[in-house]
Amino acid sequence: MQLLITHGSLARTRVLQFQRWQLALAGLLLTAALMLLSGTIYHFVFLKAAREGWPVVSLLVRLIVRDEIAQRDRFMRENLDAMAQKVGEVQAKVIKLEAMGERVSGLAGLKAEDLGPPGTAASAATAGGRGGRYLPVVSPNLEQLQGLVSGLDEATDFSTDLFTLVESRLLESRLKALMIPSAPPVDGPVGSGFGFRRDPFNGRHALHTGLDFPNDTGTAIHAAAGGMVVAREWHAEYGQMLEIDHGNGLVTRYAHCSEFAVPLGALVKRGQLVARVGNTGRSTGAHLHFEVLVDGVPQDPARFLAGAAPPPLEAAGRRLVRR
Repeated sequence: MQLLITHGSLARTRVLQFQRWQLALAGLLLTAALMLLSGTIYHFVFLKAAREGWPVVSLLVRLIVRDEIAQRDRFMRENLDAMAQKVGEVQAKVIKLEAMGERVSGLAGLKAEDLGPPGTAASAATAGGRGGRYLPVVSPNLEQLQGLVSGLDEATDFSTDLFTLVESRLLESRLKALMIPSAPPVDGPVGSGFGFRRDPFNGRHALHTGLDFPNDTGTAIHAAAGGMVVAREWHAEYGQMLEIDHGNGLVTRYAHCSEFAVPLGALVKRGQLVARVGNTGRSTGAHLHFEVLVDGVPQDPARFLAGAAPPPLEAAGRRLVRR
């Protein structure tokens, strides 16, 4: 392609020759420049006109982008509806979780005042008399949805704290139960129980301060609860005697032992071997004399042991042994 350029009658004619690739490159550059110019005009003129409400330009912009705006609004509405449905499902689960938390907290011995001061989310969650049909918000807007999510976040935080507190209380109760002498120290029936009886040595009425477990010498004696060995000694009446402190003034005593299985100061757990049955001290035969003391005062061990009432003594092959 050639272009002839002349200027005046006496001027020399200039010839410009272009190749096809040069023309194609020039066309591309021109197209890019026009697209950049149109984008700039759209951004700085049409969008500004649409935001500020210019009379003619804003109307043209709305006509141009009307379908785009409608599609975007439809997409946002569909997403909001889907999110609202999911939030509704989570809400229902949180309500069930709160009801379960109230029941479990009651089992753990927690009261409403233990869960927070009046007016807080804790006190509101434990207020009496709630219920009714669950009606989620239909087609909520973004602000309502954010409010629902915020409420769910607060409810889940409270439920987490509640179950943490319940777990702590239940663990505390379990630890307390492990420190209460409720496990029989020896396998076998009970001979003499707690209370007044005739003394086997002098025949006088006297208080028997524990339970006797007749058994063979060497039979294993197990700790009735967890605690610390605070006495491991010889006693004139109890013979070889072992005492375990369970805290809160609660002590168990194991008397007439033949030997000890734990040292003084040892920490023992429920069911652990601590001694063996013997016939030492003031005793008429091999047996364990078991006592429970609260602040030094003897208590009826049968009230602490599992099953409350001691099993009956077997008639055959057993001799009633008393201290």
